[in-house]
This record gives sequence, structure tokens and C-alpha cells, in this order.
Amino acid sequence: MKAYKIEGGNPIKGEITCLGAKNFCTKAMVCALLGDGMTTLTNVPPIGDTTITFDMLRSVGVDLSFSDEKTLHINPISINDANISMPDSGSNRIPILLLSALLQKFQEVSVPVMGGCSIGARKVDFHLNAIRAFGGEVIESENGFIARRNGKLKGCKIELPYPSVGATETFLYLSVLAEGTSVISNAAIEPEIYELITMLRSMGAIIFTSPGREIRVVGVDKLNGTTMNILGDRIETASWAALACASDGDITVHGIRPEILGNFLAYFRQVGGGFELKGPSSIRFFRANTLQPAIIETDVYPGFSTDWQQPFAILLTQADGISVVHETVYENRFGYLETLKELGAKVQTTTHCLGELPCRYKGQNHHHSAIITGPTHLKAIDQPMVVPDLRAGLAYVIAAAIAEGTTTLIGINNIERGYGNIVPRLSKMNLKIEKIDLGVMA
Repeated sequence: MKAYKIEGGNPIKGEITCLGAKNFCTKAMVCALLGDGMTTLTNVPPIGDTTITFDMLRSVGVDLSFSDEKTLHINPISINDANISMPDSGSNRIPILLLSALLQKFQEVSVPVMGGCSIGARKVDFHLNAIRAFGGEVIESENGFIARRNGKLKGCKIELPYPSVGATETFLYLSVLAEGTSVISNAAIEPEIYELITMLRSMGAIIFTSPGREIRVVGVDKLNGTTMNILGDRIETASWAALACASDGDITVHGIRPEILGNFLAYFRQVGGGFELKGPSSIRFFRANTLQPAIIETDVYPGFSTDWQQPFAILLTQADGISVVHETVYENRFGYLETLKELGAKVQTTTHCLGELPCRYKGQNHHHSAIITGPTHLKAIDQPMVVPDLRAGLAYVIAAAIAEGTTTLIGINNIERGYGNIVPRLSKMNLKIEKIDLGVMA
């Protein structure tokens, strides 16, 4: 079993280049299947979810190859199978997106049950209902899903009950080659969605966006291949910003467009963080003032991302006062806080909605609000910390970096699903981190 061994307690200083965005790269790989020619993706991140998606596409006959470590070529012309049946395809959420993309190529498609992090009931109803709205048929079973169509899919109008990113992606995959015009209301508008729209437009799709959450698509007969650069990962960037500020360090992050960080920068300033733009794609993060408490409510974009709250919670343990985090996107994202208590963090969760935003989980007895009191001096514990999921895992890395002593993290495959080359990239700064085999740990 592999593990991270981290010696913490010092300000983290240096430079790091964020990788391509996990939340766009895998979706772009799926999108490439819609074209009738070669698609090239650049700045592809070396992460677990990319590898899993790569293997799934190859399993149905897609021709994939790397010309260098970050440039991936995808030719869907050779697709010869519509059944995703790989044993580890349930490791992430891509199969439900493949259901719609492959349905454009085949009359019948099957995919296994989805996996991913256990952070709440990530239902697929929106995806399945979208397929039905376009005229398809969906059969559900314990093992997965089968989708069928007779002839071309038909354009339709859909209003999402919640602006789901995945459901919006499914709508785009279904609509671009459907017959007629399709409209989705209450769509997600995350930066990664707009990148997907840009990619589809470059392939020949006709897609209109409005100032609100409405997307209108005029179906076309065919799409071409394209070349698309994977934008820098805004979730990863926020994590390095939190690391710099929480450790009272100084980190410059390269490869990120500042505008896609949205409200994160406002909250970062509010708690005492400082940042300096170092060019069109570089930001220096540091601690500008004594850290102050804050009230954070996660929300869909342009709100505070649910994937930002874990590293930000570590930062709030160092703030002088009582902070509140209200999680409105997923109902089960605070399990990691129990482990932080063992390091000395003062945290408490409650089923009450401690915030002003409308919340889907009001009165449902989910522990989806957290109270964090600081500042607290974190100290490493003797036993290994088990990484429960992707984003909590990176939060543990930050906690270990600021904690006094040496921390061991196990279950690091959960981290490496979304964060590539963690050890060499952080070691290039002054963080003492190494990847070890527990069998030879001193």
C-alpha cells in the first residue's frame, strides 16, 4: 500500500504549475466521440480519472494515443462497441455521460453503475430523463443502464430542477446532433461548461447562450474533430492558495486564468489572504493580514464551489474566531472534519442550515453545516490518516503541511484521481513530502 509521508509545520514557499482541469478534461474526451475525425487535446493532466476514461474509450474501439505526455489524440472513427463493461469503469462518473455520447453513434448503448466519491446521493435521474425527453428509451438495472433510440434523437425543451453540471453536459451531448432545436433552462454555467460549449462550437455545433441559465442548441447533421486546450484547474489552484495562506507561506501558481476563480478570490481576501496577478496566467498567493473568520456557503457557479470548501476549511482553522460553512450542493461532505479533530481542529457539525441560501437539505437531518473555531495549532497523530475522497484528501495534505510533526496519509489513490504528480510538484517547493510503501515505512 502506497502512502504520503509529510513533515509539516513550516511556511510553504515556491512556485507550482496547476494541471489541466479534471472537471473538463474527461468531459472533453467524451465530447471527442461526437466528431467524425481526429480530436487533439493539449494540457491533459496525468491523473487517475484521465486514465480511467482513456481505458473506457479504448475498450469500445476508440483510437487514442499520446504524442507527448500532455497531448492526447482521439479518433472515434474506429468505435466498434456500444457496451462499456470495464471492471473499474465504476471508479468515476464518466459512464453516465458516455451513455448519451455513444447513443449518437449507436441505436443501443449500455454502461455500468457510476462510482466516484461518496459525498452524497449523486443521482442520475436528470441524465436519464434528458435521454427520454430527446425520444430515447432507458432501462435501469442494478448493474447499469441501457439506452435505445429509433432513428435520430429529436430536439426538445428541458428545465432542470437544479443546475446540475453533469445533466447540462448530457444535454449538450444529446442536443448537438439531434433533429431540430433544443433548449435547456436552469443550466449549469461553470467555466468548464463554457469550455465544453466552445469545444462543441469548434466542432461545428450551433449553440447560443443567454445572460441567464438558458442554452439553445440548433442540431446539425455532423461534427468534426478539433483541437482543444484543457484550461487550468481552478479547484487545484484554490487548494494551493489555501496552502500558502494557512501555512503563512508564499506560493505562485502558474497556468490558471484568474477570471475563472470567481468569488474564491473575494473570500480569500476577506479572510486575510493576499494575491498578486503576475501575468495573464500566474497568481501569487500569500497571507496579507491576521486571518479573520468567515461565513461560507457553497453554491453552483458563480457561487463558492463545493470543491473549494475542504481546503478553505483548513484555512479557517487558522482564523481568529468562529467561522461557519454551509454546504448546499452535497449533503455528505463533512466526514473529513472528524479526522481533523484528531489533529486538534475545533469543529462541530449540525443538521441546521446555518446560512441564507435556499437549501435542498433543510429539515432532512443531514450534517451539512460546520462551525470552525480558530486559530488552532494542529499536531500530527501517530496513526495514518485514511483519505475518504478526492477533495478531502487534498485538504488532508494541506492540514499535514501545517501540522507540527510527521503525518502519514493512506488511501492516496483517491487523491491521485484528480491531482497528478503531487509529490514531485510539492517537493519542488519546500514541503517535505514523499511517497512511501507502508511495508518499508520506518
